[in-house]
Amino acid sequence: MTKHPTESQPEQTGEPARCPVHLDKENPAFLATAYATYAELRAQGPVVRAAFGRGFADAVQSTLDKKPGGPPPLHERFFVTRYDEAVEALLDDRLSSDFRTALTPPQRAQLAHMPEELKPLAYSLLMLDPPDHTRLRKLVQPNFTARAMEGLRPRVQHIVDRLLDEAERAAAARGEAAPTRTMDWRQAFAHPLPVAVISDMLGIPEADRDWLHAWMEKLASSNPRDPSQMGMRMELMREFQGYLKGLFEQRRQSPTEDMISQMVHAQEDGDRLSDVEMMSMVIILFFAGHITTVNLLGNGVVALLTQPGQYERVREDPSLIKGLIEETLRYWGPVDYMTTPRIALADLELAGTRVCAGEQLSIGLASANRDPARFANPDVFDVTRPDAQRHLAFGKGIHVCIGAPLARLEAELAFTTLLRRYPSLQLAGSADALRWSTRAGMRGFESIPLHF
Repeated sequence: MTKHPTESQPEQTGEPARCPVHLDKENPAFLATAYATYAELRAQGPVVRAAFGRGFADAVQSTLDKKPGGPPPLHERFFVTRYDEAVEALLDDRLSSDFRTALTPPQRAQLAHMPEELKPLAYSLLMLDPPDHTRLRKLVQPNFTARAMEGLRPRVQHIVDRLLDEAERAAAARGEAAPTRTMDWRQAFAHPLPVAVISDMLGIPEADRDWLHAWMEKLASSNPRDPSQMGMRMELMREFQGYLKGLFEQRRQSPTEDMISQMVHAQEDGDRLSDVEMMSMVIILFFAGHITTVNLLGNGVVALLTQPGQYERVREDPSLIKGLIEETLRYWGPVDYMTTPRIALADLELAGTRVCAGEQLSIGLASANRDPARFANPDVFDVTRPDAQRHLAFGKGIHVCIGAPLARLEAELAFTTLLRRYPSLQLAGSADALRWSTRAGMRGFESIPLHF
């Protein structure tokens, strides 16, 4: 059994810590020490001040002000560190998800001139409040019910088996044999599984998926922090949006049994969804939905193979698979803190801290999930933890992740099949060689080599 990856402590320099602490989830060095940092912040209080890099709202503001590019500025705002207060904030309707709340009147006036490439991102479920959020979510929610997930089970199982068969064939072609044949779990399985599933659900034609995969790799390989790459990223978004417009028109003329056809023909109080609203929904489901599952699958395998005694427990008792999933989400959830800060619509008090109207607040999901006041021995990974499902990895309230049931289904079938087919599964190499990825600002491993 391989030792678990270390979460190293920040180097002691003898100098006082910077105040506020910079929480930079797009920095691998920060991710490597983040849980120690969160523990220090929880000790300071349930609501503290922290510094964050440029987010989507800041990028929009710089675009509206005609000052794009330059070094990303740091912005100080409130950060919720503990579990109870995180739940309270997630459920408080006085905290808005709409970035427009933070814009100045001149910037609001400029919204009509926002680049077309940004509009689907600006009007996504993640950045809307009721009633628009309610209207859009209601249109796709039926696709993620328990009944809908059971209907998907055979198709997801087929994809799981196909991907593992392909990994075996690739290993055989290299002259490798079990149990020491190798695959990169992320590249061979964790990434293509959710992409294939969500493509099926949306109705992306099979003939377009190789192109779509290549397009995604280009976007993922670009650096959102590098202003010199902004032009390339905008061009990639234009390319994808052009593709979607063509697909929307196809489904208007020839609808099929898929989510894009549903959206194209959906009506709410007599109004149809606009192309921007449909693009926004597809982008959220495709990108935000699939990357969280990629990291759930990757983080779960690494935790299973590196945390003492866990692999043996699950292998001997497959009923613990669901515990493995929930504990992975708690212990190494894909999202460290909410991507979109909440904005106070009115003066309010949270855990004795006054938050004035217009001030911004980020919610530390990963920090809350390691709160010792909520979870006993929170830094221990335990697939038998009785309350692991109380984690906040998928959020809570009206913005709870709509794709959570799908992610759980994919993980259940993936882990169950993996352990059944490969009882001698091991990491290929040292756990210390694993590196956190900063793709999409989420927590996951860049590469996960396995012997299977």
